[in-house]
Amino acid sequence: MTKNGKTGENITMFLFDQAFLQVKIEIEKALTGSPLIIREYLSHLSHSQGKLIRARSVLVVAQDAEGLIPEAAVLAAVAIEILHLASLVHDDVIDDADLRRGNTTVQKKYGKRTAVICGDYLLALSLKMLSRIEDKKEFHTSKFPDYVGRLCLGELNQYLNNHNTGLSVYGYLKIISGKTAALFEAAFFAGAVASEKNSMEIACYQKIGHCVGMMFQLMDDCLDFDNTIEQARKPVQSDYENGVITLPLIHTFQQDAKLKLQADQGKLTREEINKSVEKSNGLGFTRFLMERFNTKAMRQIEKLNPSDQQRSDLTRILELASGKAI
Repeated sequence: MTKNGKTGENITMFLFDQAFLQVKIEIEKALTGSPLIIREYLSHLSHSQGKLIRARSVLVVAQDAEGLIPEAAVLAAVAIEILHLASLVHDDVIDDADLRRGNTTVQKKYGKRTAVICGDYLLALSLKMLSRIEDKKEFHTSKFPDYVGRLCLGELNQYLNNHNTGLSVYGYLKIISGKTAALFEAAFFAGAVASEKNSMEIACYQKIGHCVGMMFQLMDDCLDFDNTIEQARKPVQSDYENGVITLPLIHTFQQDAKLKLQADQGKLTREEINKSVEKSNGLGFTRFLMERFNTKAMRQIEKLNPSDQQRSDLTRILELASGKAI
């Protein structure tokens, strides 16, 4: 349907289900309709779409009082999901991962060089999608590229801290603030800008997005310890083996100096890690921090005084991020 905008122009608007379906269609079209030379590789990625929680976030934030969502938000949601896909392709190369969302990774199926190029192309595809948004200069100024930069720096920061058994809780939270939370913050920012929210609302949504991203990563940290491959649909019990020290283990090292020494000497087994994380309540500590971010997000939601429907939708996003909803 169409609706008059603030300047009187007609704007294409969607109900949430329509908008979400359109996001899926646009992503599929972008991947399977790519140039022939790269189409096979990107089509392979189209078979492993996740829950699209970042796209959902854009659309939820962009809803107006009538529950309608502008086309700009749909395009932004697609761009952010494709950017996220690019980061996953590159992550799989770095981690030498064989499985992603239940499917063989591009790097495993086609090789690392092909995967790196595919990730780069996806980044270009994301920017191309953003360029289709008309009269929204905020998308084309420094703010959105800044989020991409934070994501890259977060990934680099994680890599530089591989095998760092002395990594602090604060240091780790700083890493995931860029590596994971930046893209969620970008999603909430995009939804707010696409629907022309005021500066106060945009700031609130950015803070909510940050909290959602932090929760999402902390939940993922827990999955590495307490899920099977079938449940997680990706390799588990593998972060430490890949050199990545996550929050449950950071907390455990702080509680158990002997275990940290074993790790420094390269004498730490997976069985010992699992037992020590359980003994020190590393997962409980991680979930405690998740709840703190959830509380912070809820406070920002209250500041926005949203409609009952939007409050419900935002709460649903928080539940998805923390693993409380499927």
